[in-house]
Amino acid sequence: MSPSIPTIKISRKAAAALRTGHPWLIGERVPHSPGTVVELVCDGVNVAWGFADEGRITARVLGRGSAPKQAVGKVISERVRRADGVRTRLMGPETTAYRVVSSAGDGLPDLIIDRYDSIAIIRLYSAAWEDYLDEIVRALKGLYWCSHVGRRLGVARVDGQEGLQSLTGERIPDEVLVSEHGMRLLVRPHVGQKTGLFLDQREHRALVRGWASGRLVANLFAYNGGFSVAAALGGASRVTTVDIAPDAVADAKAIFRLNGIDPDYHAFEVADVFAWKPTSSTDFVIVDPPAMTRGKHADGAAKNAYRKLHRMVSPWIPRDGLLASSSCTSRLSLEEWQGLVGATVNEFGEWSWHHVSVQPPDHAVAVGHHEAQYLKFALLRRR
Repeated sequence: MSPSIPTIKISRKAAAALRTGHPWLIGERVPHSPGTVVELVCDGVNVAWGFADEGRITARVLGRGSAPKQAVGKVISERVRRADGVRTRLMGPETTAYRVVSSAGDGLPDLIIDRYDSIAIIRLYSAAWEDYLDEIVRALKGLYWCSHVGRRLGVARVDGQEGLQSLTGERIPDEVLVSEHGMRLLVRPHVGQKTGLFLDQREHRALVRGWASGRLVANLFAYNGGFSVAAALGGASRVTTVDIAPDAVADAKAIFRLNGIDPDYHAFEVADVFAWKPTSSTDFVIVDPPAMTRGKHADGAAKNAYRKLHRMVSPWIPRDGLLASSSCTSRLSLEEWQGLVGATVNEFGEWSWHHVSVQPPDHAVAVGHHEAQYLKFALLRRR
């Protein structure tokens, strides 16, 4: 144990959780400023080390046992490079947008780094990372593909503001074009959802593309139409794109054009999905709503909203029609969500699961970190 590193005594219950791989110390006192390296000790044994933090999560764990002797900045840089190496082998040349660092799944809890072509976008979900931004930027600038690094703001408990900061001087463009399995997408890193795009649905967009041939598709909560253009490229006869945000729908039309598809052959509507109904037949409905709950008090309302949504869309789908449904509500487990969806659609005929999955391989999840298993996706067929 290094005499220069503060040691924090933790309970046996907390120690047991950390030994399973969970990256957070919750609710136990750590009297140090965010970013201070601490060692967490139970019964005289070093259980883990990491950064002190503030709030309900009082420490973010970077490893088990004692802190390494090398400088923490070097540990961070090495983990960023290793995470990028994994993605470089994982992604083919036709994909230039993906998650490079996935929080605790890459040993860097609550640090997110996404790639959009030659731009790296950082998002901090913990104030503990503020003191290490320079090391992160240096590591990213050493990657062959990276020319710009930005930090996307908008995490209230950390930065309390919106927008995008350039961390390498030159302003990051308002629009960036990326490739996803050869499909072209438009990204707005300054204002887009998350860090600019829903990267976690990449493989599900590819799945929809493979099932869309000859279908009449309705894509609800469409954002900028990623699922829509995938369906159109897959040979859908007609795609209707529905979202409440006018700018997102306008971008969806632009993305159709980027992929050589005339948007005039398809439909685009600005509407509240829960107040919308199709005016013509559809045999493939895609629903990808925003998170329905972020706290225990809202869990019941979230479940009711999912039931309402699936009761609304299920009757639209004829025999041998398809429903692609997704949820990013982390408080609902895959089993809970799948049971809820299955029970609801069964009120409207007989259905089969053709595909059930979670987030893609670049969105790594640390073993023991069950809160990070947030994304659920399923493709169902009405028999």
